[in-house]
Amino acid sequence: MEGQPPVQGRTSDVGTSGVSVTVPHPLHTGQTGQVGFDLLVDGNPFPLHARVKVMYCIFSNGEFKAGFQFLNLDLSSMSQLSRFLR
Repeated sequence: MEGQPPVQGRTSDVGTSGVSVTVPHPLHTGQTGQVGFDLLVDGNPFPLHARVKVMYCIFSNGEFKAGFQFLNLDLSSMSQLSRFLR
């Protein structure tokens, strides 16, 4: 998140408009930042890096589940994400 050090999380859901990530600390709705994760597309890893906005953050099973909306995803990333979701 902007102004904060990187945090490692675990993706739990990905879609065409965003991704859900489990993180150790709460995030504030409306915060912006960057996410990066690998997609396995046709047997090859594709590193997806995207600018995101926090849409929600809920406490679940001792962790925080944050929903991120992609902001201005580039064409290559959109294409690879579509291929991954097929």
